[in-house]
Amino acid sequence: MSLTTLIKAIQDIMRKDVGVDGDAQRISQMVWLIFLKIFDDKEQEWQLTMSGYKSPLPIRFRWSNWAKNPEGETGEDLITFINNELFPALKKLATTAGVSPHGKVIGSVFEDAYNYMKSGHLLRQVINTIEMEVDFNKSGDRHLFNDIYEKILSDLQSAGNAGEYYTPRAVTRFMVDILDPQLGQTILDPACGTGGFLTCAIEHLNKQVKTADDSKRLQETIHGVEKKPLPHMLAITNMMLHGIDVPTNVRHENRLGRRPLKDYGPRDRVDMIITNPPFGGMEEDGIESNFLKKYQTRETADLFMALIMHLLKHDTGKAAVVLPDGFLFGEGVKTTLKRELLEEFNLHTIVRLPKGVFAPYTSIATNILFFEKGGPTKDVWFFAHPYPEGYKSYSRSKPLTIAEFDLEKAWWGGAEHKGRKTTAQAWKVSAGMLAERNYNLDCKNPHEVEVNHRDPDELIAEYRQIVHQLEAAQQALKTELMACLGDKA
Repeated sequence: MSLTTLIKAIQDIMRKDVGVDGDAQRISQMVWLIFLKIFDDKEQEWQLTMSGYKSPLPIRFRWSNWAKNPEGETGEDLITFINNELFPALKKLATTAGVSPHGKVIGSVFEDAYNYMKSGHLLRQVINTIEMEVDFNKSGDRHLFNDIYEKILSDLQSAGNAGEYYTPRAVTRFMVDILDPQLGQTILDPACGTGGFLTCAIEHLNKQVKTADDSKRLQETIHGVEKKPLPHMLAITNMMLHGIDVPTNVRHENRLGRRPLKDYGPRDRVDMIITNPPFGGMEEDGIESNFLKKYQTRETADLFMALIMHLLKHDTGKAAVVLPDGFLFGEGVKTTLKRELLEEFNLHTIVRLPKGVFAPYTSIATNILFFEKGGPTKDVWFFAHPYPEGYKSYSRSKPLTIAEFDLEKAWWGGAEHKGRKTTAQAWKVSAGMLAERNYNLDCKNPHEVEVNHRDPDELIAEYRQIVHQLEAAQQALKTELMACLGDKA
């Protein structure tokens, strides 16, 4: 069965169930079922590879006991078991003392999960479809999750819920490649969504893993936070399929509301932050009180920037952050943040992405800010990423590709940014000049010929005037011709 057929088959079954209302609930239902299937497949692996491994789940609640048998519980018995026994037991793992790390992972996934289905017969059909079609202990099927994950994100977008979760894979890969994380460095995504940046960092670091100790170090240094339950569940699943067997460092909470900024000390600081924080949103009342007065705002992206800047290790911390154009030219708290970026950090590069990179999720123009702790900034280099030849925008069928970033990589100048040159896409502006601009970082490409399309009303008025002049000229010509013909007569 193909991926598309598999997902469609599951969703078609769910559509018959009166308890599942809309695509978002169908996706959420499917994700927790897939998680339990994956966890069970992983447990079979751990029992063979981990000495003394003991499941945090009583036998009664393991997928292989209640779900694996296609002739197992169904109907009302299955619904009663899931609602009254399975879910309470899984949710309890989040708060029970002495639970193993594996158990805490399950608890964090299920603390806000729900079973929406009402028909046990339909639920049994869904379970059997998942069980028969996918075995995550097979390398091919494990790779399939990446495709399932992409399909789920696509369906989430159709349900109107995905924009805040998804960063194009080419962008995550480029940012990780540029930061070039090294084994042992602590890496954080404080708004990790479904874990795209973290899995990309894991793939990058796996090339450096040589021993079991290396693998353990990698697992200990990957950190993420996500406040919404569905993307968090996807992130945990994603981590497990990328070799992070116990992703307890991927937490389910709002990092902005966890504790006051001043309470984060040296032990909380990290080597590297790579993220696309939610922008355009507002935090609930009271969250801003966790921040110093100069940073207090309810705008989510601004609060995340204050947090990111605070959590980087002194002198060595590096970050790559996706932000909208509005941050570059915005004032108020944004001005405060940008002034500190230039005075206390080396904001060495801003890659200006063209519109459509995040299509179809948003048409907002975005930028990637690369900065390091231990400034001040001398110059900010800007690089305007061009469309491929023949493109006017990106789309689902023509997305941004990682190969396009070869242009930036060839220009970058390595870790020290040496040898950079001004090109048709690249230019630099001094920190002093940016300060004179009141820290407005919205600097246009000076090498680009700007096309002034002008105001539509102005163009229409000009068009009407030209038409009027043309009609007058035609009438004058007609009058002259008539006069000439009259004289000849």
